[in-house]
Amino acid sequence: MVDHTSGFAGFSDMLKHSLGALVDQTAEDFVAMMTPDGVMEFPYAPPGSVREIKGRVALSSYLSRLGDILAVDRLSEPQIHHTLTPNVVILEFECAGRALKTQRPYHQRYISVITVRDGMIERYVDYWNPLVALEALDNLAPLQGEAENKL
Repeated sequence: MVDHTSGFAGFSDMLKHSLGALVDQTAEDFVAMMTPDGVMEFPYAPPGSVREIKGRVALSSYLSRLGDILAVDRLSEPQIHHTLTPNVVILEFECAGRALKTQRPYHQRYISVITVRDGMIERYVDYWNPLVALEALDNLAPLQGEAENKL
């Protein structure tokens, strides 16, 4: 885990910093940064867990449930990788936090591939280690979701 604090107020603040002019800097939060039909994908999610979320409403619902089970206390300064496709950016970052039910530490490393269109995120592919979540949460039931959001 990176042992310095980034100084970001939260996840959306870190994204605005990392994506710069590619994303609307006035968006209030991550959900507002997404296109109405935006997609968030979790390719490494274990069987039975949410692997894809389509649209702002579904994303907002998912994130509100996630906020009830995990607390992120700190985000690392992201490594920003610009690609040959101007509207695609890859971020590497880490978080330090805890599972609220178990109080176990949650220290996760992420690689995110973000596609932006017209100042909004249209696709966010989130690569994370489910074993870290399993250890912190004691099981992955909280990460399981509605059938329409599973692959």
